[in-house]
Amino acid sequence: MTDRTQGPLSGTLVVDLTRALAGPHAGMMLGDLGARVIKVESPGSGDDSRGWGPPFVWPGGGGAGETAQTGGRESTYFFSANRNKESITLDLKDAADKEVLTELLRRADVLMENFRPGTLARLGFGTDVLAELNPRLVTLAISGFGHDGPEGQRAGYDQIAQGEAGLMSLTGSGPDDPQKVGVPIGDLLAGMYGAYGVLAALLERERTGRGQVVRTSLLAAVVGVHAFQGTAYTVGGQVNRGQGNHHPAIAPYGLFHCADGSVQLSCGSEGLWRRLCAEFGFDPEAPGLATNGERVGNRERVIELLEGAFADIPAEELLARLDKAGVPAGKVRTLDEVYAWEQTLSQGLLVDVEHATAGRLSLPGPPLRFFAPGPDGETETTRRAHTAPPVLGADGDAIRAWLSGSGDAT
Repeated sequence: MTDRTQGPLSGTLVVDLTRALAGPHAGMMLGDLGARVIKVESPGSGDDSRGWGPPFVWPGGGGAGETAQTGGRESTYFFSANRNKESITLDLKDAADKEVLTELLRRADVLMENFRPGTLARLGFGTDVLAELNPRLVTLAISGFGHDGPEGQRAGYDQIAQGEAGLMSLTGSGPDDPQKVGVPIGDLLAGMYGAYGVLAALLERERTGRGQVVRTSLLAAVVGVHAFQGTAYTVGGQVNRGQGNHHPAIAPYGLFHCADGSVQLSCGSEGLWRRLCAEFGFDPEAPGLATNGERVGNRERVIELLEGAFADIPAEELLARLDKAGVPAGKVRTLDEVYAWEQTLSQGLLVDVEHATAGRLSLPGPPLRFFAPGPDGETETTRRAHTAPPVLGADGDAIRAWLSGSGDAT
């Protein structure tokens, strides 16, 4: 157990039946906000992502929990989506374990699941049963392609959803080079939308006194972030395709090569274009370059113009000149550079936790910070104490004791 007095969801109980990434990411978001998240896992193997790797981490000492991982190893993939949770193992086809889950659901504020549509009902926990057990329960259901419709029963995996939902067609060096995003963005977005929906349902429950079911999917989440690419088609009738590291509707905006590498810059307004031109001696009113629309239509000419001017300038010098001119710019960092960057650290985006078997770990931190305004200025109220992702089943005994009335509720 851990102290959850910090966070806007303090006092909220979440039962997390999800596995892999979309649902666990949603649960971690709620845990980061102070909710008590009890992760229910299958005996023996646990969450699928416990086996995803390498890399793995092996303990320096003994194990913990109801069951041990194979060889005692822990997956860094699992670590990425399961901080601030407890773990209990339950066989949902076993009558005694189903009763444990039933007792958890009677007390829960939120249930999260990402089974194929209909699976939870077949296990005896359909929406009618849940409503009778706990009328205030908010249920989050995440699927691959939606809970209904002609393809609602399809299994959902991130890269498949990225392709089916059009994201890969917009990503890559060109129209014949579809690429997935470098992280499982469909899963992550579905988790984010799911957590967002849960918070809205909890807020509505304050008015109505009743819970409801929130449903989203990998398909919905990716379509939900089509943004200007979506309206380019739905309104403008234009089907955009991948075109590398340059923006399809703004120029110049993208990655440009220089003497010893590359930099990224953005001229999102005509004023920024004029600043760029003044710094490097271009004519902002040159034929074909005077407006953003003209520059988009002559993108290759713009790229050639800028890279010709940048060819003899080292990246650090170029970034300094762009900064001086007031043109937004930046470098392309590797992950080790990101986590060593002082700005990253200043935002609380790296947290240290103590894992039961792997020891002290540094994990990517929560992306939200909270501040309370006052007469003397703001006071940060962001949760600072975080717990490591749990060893499989590590909290089972304590949770059962709490349900039976013989253990601490927190």
